Amino acid sequence: MDTVTIALLVAIGLAVLLLGGLAIYSLAKKIEVEKVMPPRGAFLQLSCGKLHYLTCGSGPDILMIHGLGGQMGNFDTGLLDDLARDHRVTVIDRPGMGYSTRKWPCSTTVGAQAAMVEEAITKLRLDRPLVVGHSLGGAIALGLALRGRVPIRGLALLAPLTLPVEEYSEAFAGLAISSDLLRRFVGWTFAVPTMIRRPEPVVELIFGPEPVPDDYLVKGGGLLSLRPSHFIETSRDFAGSGTDLPAMARQYANLRVPVRILYGTEDRILDHGYHGGRLVARHPQIGLELVEGAGHMLPVTRPKESAAFIRRASRALS
Repeated sequence: MDTVTIALLVAIGLAVLLLGGLAIYSLAKKIEVEKVMPPRGAFLQLSCGKLHYLTCGSGPDILMIHGLGGQMGNFDTGLLDDLARDHRVTVIDRPGMGYSTRKWPCSTTVGAQAAMVEEAITKLRLDRPLVVGHSLGGAIALGLALRGRVPIRGLALLAPLTLPVEEYSEAFAGLAISSDLLRRFVGWTFAVPTMIRRPEPVVELIFGPEPVPDDYLVKGGGLLSLRPSHFIETSRDFAGSGTDLPAMARQYANLRVPVRILYGTEDRILDHGYHGGRLVARHPQIGLELVEGAGHMLPVTRPKESAAFIRRASRALS
């Protein structure tokens, strides 16, 4: 056996050891995170998989849909408890996120996720809920309203994705993977160690210019992002999130329920002037409010302002 062959075999062996070590590390981190943060709600079987949900309070129904890479904890750093004082609030982990599952090959488009929300509203027997959507959850809420297949009172959207986007924030650069096989490979090798070693650039874009609240990792569910499935399903959502938006944008004039939007003026993920201002200029029936100095994570960083906005929308529709 010549020297070149030996060197190649050694390199392959080292690569296998490295990748195996990364996979074991990722699995260990997944087990550790799930011990610290077990499911906090109940489960409901849907056509696409198991839905993890939590319902609190009593009063008019509110359904809350989180954004890309999030989970129900994004609403639980003050906002959920506030609204539950006078509403029955249901928060969900979207398919594949948090503790919800998503069967393969269920679609990740906005329309497919809106259909899942319809199924959940029906099975949970929610009574004409006000639907609150954050970021990608806002697009899903709009898709739900456009479909018009279940009765809802209206939409209260927090920093929503509303219009087609040609260039996404660099915070999502690592998610742009077209191959599902490659997506799973990255999820079980490099994704978790990278998120642990260098979280600052992404966190600064998602939360900036505001600081991350101290209780975000546990109560806000941030630790759940340190699992291979989180990266894999977030990447799948990212790949499917923009496909429906051009057609949806052409139908907004047909919306039959009130829509209100709250945006932070310093949002580093989605441009409030485009997804808020331009949308309202085209469709003046949609209401827009701005929070000066706020970033993208309004449900987490601005729970009081978000609760007041949602409560105003709910009272107007009572």
